[in-house]
Formats: sequence, C-alpha cells, structure tokens
Amino acid sequence: MDRPVRPAARQRAAKMPGGAGLGKEASREAKRQAAGILEVLAGLRTPAQAAAALQVSQARYYLLEQRALEGMLKACEPRPKGRQRSASDLPRLRAENARLQREVARQQALVRLAQRSVGLAPPAPAPAKPGKKSRKRRPVARALSVASRLQQDVDPVPAIVPPGIEVTVS
Repeated sequence: MDRPVRPAARQRAAKMPGGAGLGKEASREAKRQAAGILEVLAGLRTPAQAAAALQVSQARYYLLEQRALEGMLKACEPRPKGRQRSASDLPRLRAENARLQREVARQQALVRLAQRSVGLAPPAPAPAKPGKKSRKRRPVARALSVASRLQQDVDPVPAIVPPGIEVTVS
C-alpha cells in the first residue's frame, strides 16, 4: 500500500536564548558591550581581556558592568498588572465621578417623584431567601499564622560560586 505523499512540513524558527527579537533595536556598540560583559560573567574572559576587546579602560568596563547589572535587576522587578493610569487622569476622573453621582441622585429623585404622582408605593427591599444561611467568615489570624509559618520555612536562594572566587556581601 502506498501512502499519499505529504508536502514538506513548514520549518519552525529555531528557538534562541533571549528570543528572536533580542537586540533588534540596540546599537552595534551596545551589543558588543553586552556580549563582553556576558563573557566575563560566564567566565570566558577576565575583566582586563574584556576591557581590551571593547577598547575601554578597566574602570570604564567595571562601570559598564555595574550599569548592566543594575538594568538587569530593574528589569526583574515585578510590573503592575493592567493598564496604568497617569496622575493627570485622576482629577478628571474624580470630577466625572462626582458629576455622574449627582446625575444618578437627580434621576432617582425624578423616579420617586413620578411614583408619588402616580400613586405607587416605593418598592420594598428584596426579602432574603428562606433556608439560605450566610457563611461566617473565618478569622484572618489563621491566614496570618500560615503566612508567617511559610516565611520561616523559606531558605534564601544560595548563590552558586565557582571554587576559588571570593564573594563579599555589602
């Protein structure tokens, strides 16, 4: 039995560390500097070798490395979810909220006036459904005790340091 011949499968793009778009908007010099810093951090070069390859002094190299690490730390900070409103929108939104609340109060007053003029009694509040009990909330202290217990169990992530390298924590 002969099977039908399928057309060649579409080639998938190879997965690249950092994603395919990494560095598309960066200048050539910025890419060179980042590559040099990464080579030093990976242990392929010494800072002196990287400074020579980048044609900068060692002091300038260390400044570039510090800026790169600060940028990485900043990029690792959690971002707020959702759309962020600017501070200039807040007064406008508060004014609009107050206007809409006044409009609602006006409309409710008009409805009550119309009901009285027609002779309708105001609507009674909706009765609670029989047989349905509301659940009591558990105290928050239970959640706080669990959270504190979990925080005690967490160990800080140990740094992986190759032998022969001293690390000072300031």
